[in-house]
Amino acid sequence: MPSPVVSLPSGDTVVSADAESPPSPWAAMAVAHGAGAGYRHPFLVGFTRGMVAAGVATLRFNFPYVEAGRRMPGPPAAAVVTWQAAEATLRELHPDLPLWAAGKSYGGRMASLAAADGMIAPTGLVYLGYPLHPPGRPDKPRVDHLPRVTPPQLFVEGTNDPFVDPHEQLQQAVATCRDASVHWIEGGNHSFEVKGRRRPADEIGEQLAADVAGWMRTHA
Repeated sequence: MPSPVVSLPSGDTVVSADAESPPSPWAAMAVAHGAGAGYRHPFLVGFTRGMVAAGVATLRFNFPYVEAGRRMPGPPAAAVVTWQAAEATLRELHPDLPLWAAGKSYGGRMASLAAADGMIAPTGLVYLGYPLHPPGRPDKPRVDHLPRVTPPQLFVEGTNDPFVDPHEQLQQAVATCRDASVHWIEGGNHSFEVKGRRRPADEIGEQLAADVAGWMRTHA
C-alpha cells in the first residue's frame, strides 16, 4: 500500500497509514486522528470499520508530529500538507471514486483549513467532534475559514461536548457556510461517550458510521 509522503521544510516525511476497502466501494474517505491520538486509536478503527461495512473504502493516517513521537501538534501548515498528501494517496488507491475527508476533532479542523485554502478538494467533509473553541473559551472561536469551504460539511457533535458549548455558537457558524449541517449525538461528550452507557471506543466510532454514510449518499 502506498503511504502518504508529506513535504515539510525539513524534508519529505512518510507517515504511517492503514487502508481498508469493501469488495465494491462506492466512495473513498481519508480519516485523520485527533490531537492526542494516532491513526490506530480504537475510535478511528471502529469508525473506519463501520464505513467499510457501509461500502466506503478508507485510509487512516498519522500526522508528522505523531510519527515523530511528539505529543503536541506542530504548525497547522504541516497538517494541511499532510492532508494534501493523504488525498493524493487515496486518489492513487481509488482513482475512479469520489473522495471524502473526515477527522476526529483536530484532524477534522485541519481538513477544513486545507479545504478552505484549496489544498484539498474532497466531495465533502465530515467533522467528528469539531473543536469550535477551547473548552470554556467561546470567545476564541475557530470559524473564520469555514465559509470558504466549498464542499458540503457535516458536523457530528455530542450535546454534552464542551468544545461546542453554547450550541447556538455552532449553529451560527454553520449558518455562514455554503452547505453545512449538524448531526447531534444526544448526551455525547467530545469522545461521543454518553453518561451511564459504558461502551468501548471502537464501538462508539462504528455506530457513527451509518449516519455519516447516509449523509454522504445524499451528497454523492
